[in-house]
Amino acid sequence: MKADDEVRTVAVAGVEFGWGSSGKVSAVLSALRGHRGGGLRFVGLASGLGRPVLAGQPVERWIDLPDGELDEAVAEAVRAERVRAALVVLDGRLAKALRSCGVPVVFVDSLPFLWTDGDRDDLPLDADVYCAQRCVELPPECAGVLADVHRLRWVDAVIANGTATGRATPARPPRRALLNLGGLRAPHLTDWSGYPRIVLPAALEALTAYGVDEVHIAGNLPAALTGRLVDACSTPARTTAGALTHEEFLDRLGTCDLLLTSPGLTTLLEAGQLGVPTVCLPPQNLSQIFNGRFHSRALGTDVRVAWPKTVFTEEDALTLRSDGEGRALDLIYGGISRAAEQYRRETATAVRQALLGVLRRLEADPGVDWGALTTAVGTGGAAQVADALVELLGAAAPVR
Repeated sequence: MKADDEVRTVAVAGVEFGWGSSGKVSAVLSALRGHRGGGLRFVGLASGLGRPVLAGQPVERWIDLPDGELDEAVAEAVRAERVRAALVVLDGRLAKALRSCGVPVVFVDSLPFLWTDGDRDDLPLDADVYCAQRCVELPPECAGVLADVHRLRWVDAVIANGTATGRATPARPPRRALLNLGGLRAPHLTDWSGYPRIVLPAALEALTAYGVDEVHIAGNLPAALTGRLVDACSTPARTTAGALTHEEFLDRLGTCDLLLTSPGLTTLLEAGQLGVPTVCLPPQNLSQIFNGRFHSRALGTDVRVAWPKTVFTEEDALTLRSDGEGRALDLIYGGISRAAEQYRRETATAVRQALLGVLRRLEADPGVDWGALTTAVGTGGAAQVADALVELLGAAAPVR
């Protein structure tokens, strides 16, 4: 076999934290289809959460990894699959394990604005290529961490190929909505159901009161839980639910009048690329606080629904992050859990009223440029990361 015809195996993985990382893996794999040269074979590591999102991508097989003894399991996978290089989104621990057994890694950091000195040990600062996604603002405490990245490369938003567009808010109430609750199942979160038990009924009742006729509920919610929550509240006349692949999500996103979403950054950027009017539901975690603020700042109007102060305040969470993301997450997860168990009805009512207020305010402000955030950070990141991976494969020594 000639060198140009050699099939090279690339390991791909996204952090087990929501679905944004899997969306980024999907976007890069799509971009790689446009590259010429030797064939590429893809194997997935872990990413059990994100596999449904990647169902339409050419990942030949998935390899489960244990929570413990990660290095040994990764080394075995590398030997068995003859891995030449890896694409890892946000999973610093896995990126380090791959590099420790000689695999060159392209690491994608879509949240460079999030890190402080307390997060250094979790980041692969010595990755072969460290692709940091451009952001609206880089807090000073993050700059020192990124200054220690050995091979830093700034890239545009890592989203599916397309061009950012502007689309004004509909003059009348929207008729077709997409309600997206993201990946939900964050690692080390023993009970993730508190968020949908509060937010899903509140959002459905707000959409009904606002006059929306049709809504699809996207996310990895179990059908039984979704059914119970939908049956217990008022809903638009045509209400459907079910997880979507990345391609299916983008197709549905492009045809809806309105998106309500927990503020995952990938979703906000993809919606902005399509110019879809988007309202941010209350944040599920620390990064979503930043995402919602960046989105509203770029639009020039506040499109966020905040938690009542009885759940937690964003300022308290941002203060705690100086000791690392984990401290802030304890506050956020604890507040949501207590709200779901102790005063769910009152919290859901507050969220519903706040959401209705945002929708009615936006209807009176039809001049919003919904592509502003995406335009600010660019749309070429998937191709740029794909280029970095191809370059790395060209420099990597063949596996013996």
